[in-house]
Amino acid sequence: MNWLTNFVRPKITALMRKEEVPDNLWAKCPSCEHMLFHRDLAENLHVCHHCEHHMRIDVNKRLDYLFDEGAYTKVPVPDVVTDPLKFKDTKKYTDRLKEYRAKTGNQDVVQVAYGQIGGKSAVVAAFDFSFMGGSMGMAVGEAILAASDLAVKSRCGLIVVPASGGARMQEGILSLMQMPRTIIAVEKVKRAGLPYITLLTDPTTGGVSASFAMVGDIAIAEPGAIIGFAGARVIEETIRQKLPEGFQRAEYLLEHGMIDMVIPRKDLNSKIGILLGHIGG
Repeated sequence: MNWLTNFVRPKITALMRKEEVPDNLWAKCPSCEHMLFHRDLAENLHVCHHCEHHMRIDVNKRLDYLFDEGAYTKVPVPDVVTDPLKFKDTKKYTDRLKEYRAKTGNQDVVQVAYGQIGGKSAVVAAFDFSFMGGSMGMAVGEAILAASDLAVKSRCGLIVVPASGGARMQEGILSLMQMPRTIIAVEKVKRAGLPYITLLTDPTTGGVSASFAMVGDIAIAEPGAIIGFAGARVIEETIRQKLPEGFQRAEYLLEHGMIDMVIPRKDLNSKIGILLGHIGG
């Protein structure tokens, strides 16, 4: 044993040893590809401070950011029949549901909550894209119905926040039936003289965009959100033409009169509160 063994070798080993760093300390912006420290990202409401790209967030963060002081009460949603078609592709639909329920901690896509936004009472039905791509099935229909019933009963505005790829194929025609059901639900709010606001987030597509998402009294979108029915590639292949730059992005829809406002995430609470005060009486 000598100084090489006792002193030098441990020092070299320590220098070469890879330190264990948690995987979730850094996130890469999908737009500008800058690396973002998790605390900085959370403080900026998951918006890139280099390019202002609005990242997708889970439903709990969405509710925290929308309601005053992040305070709200979650509203129970009626249960639906699980897998009425006994659907199976590469795996059983029931197994997929179990997998996503374990992953997200939620029973299905939509969470309904009641609280104050900008000092005004509101019911919010928010989608979680991380649950089967925010796909719309019977549970989503029940959640929108429950949210509209509560808004009418409480005499307050209804805000729906879609983030969805469209209808849930595992439920077939029962999924498509939710399109007219959700339209009926939001029409109840409108007929009661209460505001119905949609906050379109990335992405809002398919049967969701073709139903309740585009019939709000006021349609708001987050910056850069993709909003449309079919995907841009499918449209280009169908019409055999190149689509305009930014087609289906929130800013393009605003420019062409399809939505009313594009509001950054940090301003949503205050701006929606003002809107509720103006159109909610």
